[in-house]
Amino acid sequence: MSTTIALRRTAAAASSTGRALALLSARPQHVRTIATSTKEEVDPQLNGYPQLPFVSRQTLPALGWQDPLLRRNFGDTLHEEDEVLSMWGPDVPPVPPATATLHFLLAASAFVGAAFLIKSFSPEAPAIRREYPFSGLVTELGGLEENKARVESTEEK
Repeated sequence: MSTTIALRRTAAAASSTGRALALLSARPQHVRTIATSTKEEVDPQLNGYPQLPFVSRQTLPALGWQDPLLRRNFGDTLHEEDEVLSMWGPDVPPVPPATATLHFLLAASAFVGAAFLIKSFSPEAPAIRREYPFSGLVTELGGLEENKARVESTEEK
């Protein structure tokens, strides 16, 4: 990229009105935000096999291939991960995952907000709920021990 910037500077400086153009084109086009190496590491297990770009065949145009089903020409070098990048591999998402997550969160928050809005506008019950004295008639009905469910036995009578 630095050679491109240098070529733009020299071409712009050669023209008579190129001084402003040289200042504009001298700005870097892309800024790296993370500290990674710009050169991709060579996989030692490939043993000289060409490192092809990690691009799914599903993103390539449909026409212009000798084998349109697989979107490749005969004699093309296969990618080392061709199973994943072929037409039969996992589908490429039409929406980036970050955008899809944002859309999902917006829809979920809209549903939750609508539910809270409906709950806040719903009227209260027109009557008071029934209340029983003596801790809900436990004493009047004989206590908790008397009102337990029968234990089913496995013996036949």
